[in-house]
Amino acid sequence: MRIEVLKNITSANDTIAQRNRQMLDAQKVYAVNVMASPGSGKTSLIMQIIEKLRDRLSIAVIEGDVASSIDAEKIDKVGIPVVQINVGGSCSLEAQMLTPALERLPLKDADIVLIENVGNLICPAEFELGEHIKLVVSSTPEGSDKPAKYPLMFTESNVVVINKIDLAPYLDFDTDYFKQTVKGLNPDAVVFEVSCKTGEGIDALCEWLLAQVRPAAQ
Repeated sequence: MRIEVLKNITSANDTIAQRNRQMLDAQKVYAVNVMASPGSGKTSLIMQIIEKLRDRLSIAVIEGDVASSIDAEKIDKVGIPVVQINVGGSCSLEAQMLTPALERLPLKDADIVLIENVGNLICPAEFELGEHIKLVVSSTPEGSDKPAKYPLMFTESNVVVINKIDLAPYLDFDTDYFKQTVKGLNPDAVVFEVSCKTGEGIDALCEWLLAQVRPAAQ
């Protein structure tokens, strides 16, 4: 019975996600679902992307969190359109939550929407939102075993960002093992090594994103 109920939930979610995707495509807006565990650097990465690309793309942001508007306030301070979604007891954003948030954003003026999902390496991988790509952030202090422990997240993600590489020399983080595990789960995943603190690797990620957005806008 529980399996059947879960199938019904995800099926209904996927239907709404498809409508969200149609809304985005109609406005030629590219959507990125940014996922990670708490503290990995999702907001910091979004802030870096904004800084690097705001003169080349029109950016909007949706902030998902259990409570508070702390991250949304950071985005708002740099003059980027942002909508906050507080999920309360839910462990992930769901497609039905995203619809009213998209309707509140100036999509006709946007090129890309960055969606910061709830900090969690399990639930967000299970719910489609209508995004074009899924991006997961995993930081070096978390350890190099995260892809092995949370395979669905890394299997479902199109982009894997290893953050806080500036700390790698001080940690027991095996970059080669991490990458090999990711490629074993998802051979098509694109992997970037970055530091949101120093800015290392951010340019390469942003240029890749820019290359994805431009065809979608045509």
